[in-house]
Amino acid sequence: MPCERKPMRYGHSEGHTDVCFDDEGKCIVTCGSDGDVRIWESLDDDDPKSINVGEKVYSVALKNGKLVTAVSNNTVQIHTFPEGDPDGILTRFTTNANHVTFNSSGSRVAAGSSDFIVKIVEVVDSSQQKTLRGHDAPILSVALDPSDEFLASSSCDGSVTVWSIESQTQVAQWKIIQKSSDVSNAKSLCRLAWQPHSGKLLAVPVDLTVQLYDKNTWTHVSTLSDDLITQVVNVVVWSPCGKFLAAGTVGGNLLIWDVEAKLCIERQKHEKGFTVCGMAWHPSGVRIAYTDTEGCLGLLEGVSSSSPSSSSTVQSTKVTKEKNDYDDLFDEDDDRMLDEGMSDSRSPVKKPVMEEDDDDDLMPATGRPRNRGSFLDDDDNSQDVCVSQDAGSVKLDGVPEEDGSSAILPAVGPAVSRPVYEGPMPTQPQRAFQPGSTPVHLMHRFMVWNSVGIVRGYNDDQDNAIDVEFHDTAVHHAMHLTNTLGHTMADLSQEAVLLACEGTDELASKIQCLHFSCWDTHKDWIVDLPKGEDVRALCLGQGWAAVATSALMVRLFSIGGVQKEIFSLPGAAVCMAGHGEQLLIVYHRGTGFDGDQALGVQLLQLGSKRRQVIHGEPLPLSRKSYLAWLGFTAEGTPCCIDSEGVVRMLNRTLGNTWTPVCNTRDSCKSRSDHYWVVGVHENPQQLRCIPCKGSRFPPTLPRPAVAVLPFNLPYCQTTTEKGQMEEQYWRSMLFHNHFGFLSSSGYEIDSEGQSQAEKEQQELLMKMFALSCKLEREFRCVELAEMMTHSVVTLAIRYASRSRRMALAQRLSELALEKANQFQEEELEEEEPTYQRLAWNSGREGRVNPFKVRVSSSSPAGQPRTTNVLDSMTVSSRKPTPLGGTSKQGKAPVLKPLAPKPKSKVLCVAQIQMFSIPHSQLFLPGMTWSSRILSSRMFSSDASVENVENRKPKTGFQLWLEENRKSILADNPDFEEMDVIKEGMGRFRTLSAEERLVRLFLLEHVTKANNYLKKKKILNDH
Repeated sequence: MPCERKPMRYGHSEGHTDVCFDDEGKCIVTCGSDGDVRIWESLDDDDPKSINVGEKVYSVALKNGKLVTAVSNNTVQIHTFPEGDPDGILTRFTTNANHVTFNSSGSRVAAGSSDFIVKIVEVVDSSQQKTLRGHDAPILSVALDPSDEFLASSSCDGSVTVWSIESQTQVAQWKIIQKSSDVSNAKSLCRLAWQPHSGKLLAVPVDLTVQLYDKNTWTHVSTLSDDLITQVVNVVVWSPCGKFLAAGTVGGNLLIWDVEAKLCIERQKHEKGFTVCGMAWHPSGVRIAYTDTEGCLGLLEGVSSSSPSSSSTVQSTKVTKEKNDYDDLFDEDDDRMLDEGMSDSRSPVKKPVMEEDDDDDLMPATGRPRNRGSFLDDDDNSQDVCVSQDAGSVKLDGVPEEDGSSAILPAVGPAVSRPVYEGPMPTQPQRAFQPGSTPVHLMHRFMVWNSVGIVRGYNDDQDNAIDVEFHDTAVHHAMHLTNTLGHTMADLSQEAVLLACEGTDELASKIQCLHFSCWDTHKDWIVDLPKGEDVRALCLGQGWAAVATSALMVRLFSIGGVQKEIFSLPGAAVCMAGHGEQLLIVYHRGTGFDGDQALGVQLLQLGSKRRQVIHGEPLPLSRKSYLAWLGFTAEGTPCCIDSEGVVRMLNRTLGNTWTPVCNTRDSCKSRSDHYWVVGVHENPQQLRCIPCKGSRFPPTLPRPAVAVLPFNLPYCQTTTEKGQMEEQYWRSMLFHNHFGFLSSSGYEIDSEGQSQAEKEQQELLMKMFALSCKLEREFRCVELAEMMTHSVVTLAIRYASRSRRMALAQRLSELALEKANQFQEEELEEEEPTYQRLAWNSGREGRVNPFKVRVSSSSPAGQPRTTNVLDSMTVSSRKPTPLGGTSKQGKAPVLKPLAPKPKSKVLCVAQIQMFSIPHSQLFLPGMTWSSRILSSRMFSSDASVENVENRKPKTGFQLWLEENRKSILADNPDFEEMDVIKEGMGRFRTLSAEERLVRLFLLEHVTKANNYLKKKKILNDH
């Protein structure tokens, strides 16, 4: 006799509802858009227990006394059952969770959300979570298979995906349902269901049918349909025994199929024709509870005896098994084991697969073999349960349609196994994204958040607009733009706003630039890409814009809209970033495996000297992670962050390698918490990011607060004093490399900040030196001294001597001498080419003094005069580059020239004549540069016509100050005389002893030459 449909009763207010039974089937649990969860003892219960869990409840699941709900506050909550006491929050999303479900044991909960994410959470420890990403639209439903090996999910992007829970990768995907922008707009909820116990079949509602997919091969094996179905199927549910499948449609139809026979054994109609949005089968299998979109609850009684042919179907199945000698394989007392034994076994003997298709059909579009067990010859038949071939309602792949009778096809011959690939599985490539943006499907989202400002996008019923906000209003005022073109990508710089949208069937992909720093009246321009070419990523730099397209090309534009160079990429672009004249591009260089992405990176210099700095080297990421952010520090150093929270920075001094400098996961309190990065600064060392509780990105409202995280290089034993100082030293070295890069690029740098950083580095080296001395690690002390400057090595020698480590002091003395000689040779290499050039220019005179140059014809009396080339040199106000790229912070003694004794006038005249002797006659072959300086000083004297007896000799500092006074005043025009002296003393003390010696000699030489010329001019005038 047919089943009995009980009258519907009010359960919740109008809106979406869901229903389930408790483990024993004593209670019915429902939820609705009124935010309540109600526990019904029966359909006639007039006073159900009500639990308010939030504003709206979208889904409910119950297992082992744990009641789990998906609530509108973006959380998945857990309550005790039947008490209804809150038991915490399992996980959080950035948007609504649309569906939740337990696994068969009740130890795990799977939840799908509108932020495209599926999470699998352990009930006992909610910090143990797995996140599945790959859908491009909100999740409709999720389902865990009984073996806890796979998870199936359906999405508004039109796909049904099967995931491997262990590897968190996709194993199969079918584009079989209609696409929609949101769950509220979806034509079907597409509630998926695995066959109980064995999990052999996955039921998927597809339009007016229910399609069944085999778990072992991931192929479509059959389709269930009925003439009564006139609207799409919304939800499906299996009977506890796994033999029957019930479905509810949008039009209010309720149907039950005998899956083995592929026959519809029950058809019922909703009394008012409302959409059935929730269904649950009683554990005993005798009734089905269902709910509709009007908040009503209904019940179907007597389901197990609804078909008069159901028992005969079972008996005929048993007879068929006896006829085909299957008694020795399956137990007649439990027909469920027929399917269970077949699906649980993966051996070639127990699990042959019948296929008559070509071998190419064995590999679906996902790249995964249909069956990773074994394949048989095409002539073999299947041992699987084969159901009746009902034309128009059933279709089995590889089986020719014969008649409508039910039969079980026996196996013919032994199974023959074939080689099967068991190696690493390919990873789905990461999709292109814009750094600093949130997902496109959100109605209110960040299109970009960077160090310049924030671009927000709004796409709701009231408005489709873009708001641009600047951190510094002096750059530009805030702007409100109407998004008529539907832009989804944006970038912001100090000069312009760059927007782009993807193309449609009618319109081409467009690029729009608002050049607000332009001085003319036309401040925006638009470019249409060629048909079929879409924008994938974009960025802005100083005076240029770059766009990566789906045609694997990068197009460069000037900021005013002039098209410039075009070049191809080796793979699909993932994202881009720009800073000044630098362009950073990340793309897919190949296929990754086992959850890893295979990304390549290019760094281009787009200035006057165009060159490629990084030539497509692999971009390092953490295992099983993807790129989450790409950009530059405020000082222009490339930086990237992966989904595991590891921040990496480019080390230019180590061959353009990537160094991990921070792990944001160390600052998270929960595994579901993340930090959304908005900026990186090297000086001061700051990682600016937004904390996101239970999500990966923040909402637009309220305005999120920015937090600052410290950097910490992952050195060993950082809990010890030695490890801490090593980490601090190398972090300081890495974060101050930008001084050299900016200086070489022609930018002004903060000399005071650079000096302070170098001083801190040398102090850390000295502290590590002292610690190594205490530990009696003298060899380590020498290693540390090799990284010190000359002046700090002198301080280390003094420390070693006071510590009575004479062998160490001797080693350090030799090291200091080597550093001094090295510096002397470097200075000589820099100076000698100039002197040699000057000497060769006057070759006909033989070997001449390199300091001697010819004067112009405007010399007095037309006579050639002898002068010094240093007369025309100007001393740079720039500090000299110290050894090893660091300045010498130690206070070396100030070298002052000795005051000369008073000389007679006769002696002065003799010395004036000696001054004109070529220096080449004074310098002996083989003399070093220092010896030549000392020799020159021995034969040099003051040639001034003034009375030297009454003059007080000038000190070395006074001579140096006279030469550098102009540069000090140029840097500090407001300085008084005392301030100039103080600044000069500070700069003079930074010079090493060797530098002071050379500079003082040159200054003295110039001064004496000038005095000699003055005297000669006076004599000529008289």
